[in-house]
Amino acid sequence: MAPESASAMAGRSRQYFQETEEDRITRSYADFSDFEADMPKLANRFQFSLKDNITSYLGRNNPFYQYVNPKTDYVWLLDNTAFQNRIGRWNAEFVAAYFVKNSGKDLSEVVAWVSEKIGLADDEEAKATIAKRLQPLLDSILPAHAVQIELQGMNVRLGPGGRDGISSDELAIPGTEYKDGEVITSKPINADATPFKITFAKPKGWAVLSDIDDTIKKTLTSSPIGILTTTFAEEPEPIKGMPELYKHIQQKLDNPPFWYLSASPYNLYPFLREFRETYYPSGTMILRDSSWMNLAGFLANLTQGTEAYKVDRLEKVERWFPKRKFIVIGDSTQSDPEAYGEAYRRHPKWIGAIYIRKVTGVAEMDESKKNDPERFEKAFKGVPRDIWYVFEDPQELYAKVDALPPID
Repeated sequence: MAPESASAMAGRSRQYFQETEEDRITRSYADFSDFEADMPKLANRFQFSLKDNITSYLGRNNPFYQYVNPKTDYVWLLDNTAFQNRIGRWNAEFVAAYFVKNSGKDLSEVVAWVSEKIGLADDEEAKATIAKRLQPLLDSILPAHAVQIELQGMNVRLGPGGRDGISSDELAIPGTEYKDGEVITSKPINADATPFKITFAKPKGWAVLSDIDDTIKKTLTSSPIGILTTTFAEEPEPIKGMPELYKHIQQKLDNPPFWYLSASPYNLYPFLREFRETYYPSGTMILRDSSWMNLAGFLANLTQGTEAYKVDRLEKVERWFPKRKFIVIGDSTQSDPEAYGEAYRRHPKWIGAIYIRKVTGVAEMDESKKNDPERFEKAFKGVPRDIWYVFEDPQELYAKVDALPPID
């Protein structure tokens, strides 16, 4: 997909953060606004050069970009899924996020604040974990920079990045003889960046798009304290029974491609990728392209505009794989039912099943509204009843997955 103009990105950003009724229920019930107002006031993270500042508006067309310096900068290269265009050529979206190493000057202050809020102020080991996970939210982003990668024997440039320090390039992949489900690894050239995986997926067959937070990973998105604790202090915990379910889906549906969708910012990519690699099938991770440099913005990412954001990302995947049949999996804490219902109404032949995990037992969650049967009926208006299902125990889904028809 071609990079957006600055005005288009600004418009999309405003749309993403329009508060829906579900957002309002979540945020008001747990007093998110009051909690965010008490957060540390951080220094400006956008402390890049005047040249980078001005030219970053040009995006990939910026002729004044620089390559990253491996001594001072670091880059995250995101795993992706390759698709075939109309003439059979393989393409993929290559996403890179650029940062300045160890540039977050408020780290100790924020670590102390988080540690106190979650009750770990005297735990030095916990503070070290919190500092490691917070660092990417505090480091300065790096616009107007690019990175080279080795791609099947060729040197390819990614970027330069735009205003948010992120580049997105839809590029052709050399070669044609790739098998469905084949995975290759690409490496950076002269850059402090990790290798990344490219998974090849043919145009037809089953596919899975899954929410992350409180669907496959305990995040407690209904609670600001819960979000901080599960994200920065605790070892990430899978939802009971979900790793086994996803393995069953992978085996039963002949290794379908997986996408993992979260309203978290790209700053959390290494943390979430490691979690996914530990418990779930490999796949492309879709995160918000807003590199928030403070905790209040991080909480807003997870709790505002999630419906519009997720519908937008579903539309993007549909453009790449319009002939695939998707299983979409989410939960009741955020706007997954509304987003998936809207996606089905737009593309009824594209979505073959919708599974929503009913989340219970979270103190800061208004379960009477979030799990109200009328909410689900409204969210899935116009969606056939045999397409969507609300579950509490993942075991409920095994028979449903087994009953899905084969796709030629």
